[in-house]
Amino acid sequence: MTSSPPPSPSVPVVPFPGPVDALIVVDVQSAFVTGPGAVPDADRLEKRTADLIERAREAGAFIVHLQNDGAPGAPDEPHTPGWELHHPVRPGPGETVIRKPRDDGFARTDLGTVLSDAGVRSLAVCGVMSEMCVQATARTALARGYRVVLPHDAHATQDAPAAPGISEAIPAAVVSRVAAYALGSDAETTTATADVTFTAPVAG
Repeated sequence: MTSSPPPSPSVPVVPFPGPVDALIVVDVQSAFVTGPGAVPDADRLEKRTADLIERAREAGAFIVHLQNDGAPGAPDEPHTPGWELHHPVRPGPGETVIRKPRDDGFARTDLGTVLSDAGVRSLAVCGVMSEMCVQATARTALARGYRVVLPHDAHATQDAPAAPGISEAIPAAVVSRVAAYALGSDAETTTATADVTFTAPVAG
């Protein structure tokens, strides 16, 4: 009689413990959510990120829209249609746009200073791509001591292409799932966008 293998460790899905005071919307740009280059199920991503933005505004949470500056010829090359942010921005003291040259929203930008000046201590992260800009930004936020929430249905990516001799193509949903799992137990992975609540930052 053979013994059964030990169960696989479960993904850290936890009840949402309380509101966050900021929302980071990562690279929700036209090239990634519309047209032939859109991520799979882009309509779902658009609705979930729009819901987060609206509820963050209503609660007075601080909102940052990250906008990736792609290389020349890339779908998100600056000042091309694909580079434009998909969601309208409400300019003001509680909402801002930060352009970034790398995956990590903190790298070569003033995101860290902006969050600190706003009194942010906790944040939710959403957008694209799960295993690149979303994960890189969330990982640095964790390293800087922020409480980080990553709603699983509010970030997305593309299918990973097959790699001969390594693996078949990997569906986008699996790539997103692994990207969140790789952040470890320090990041809070909620069951749904609807679980995320917001509050205004407390100055000082």
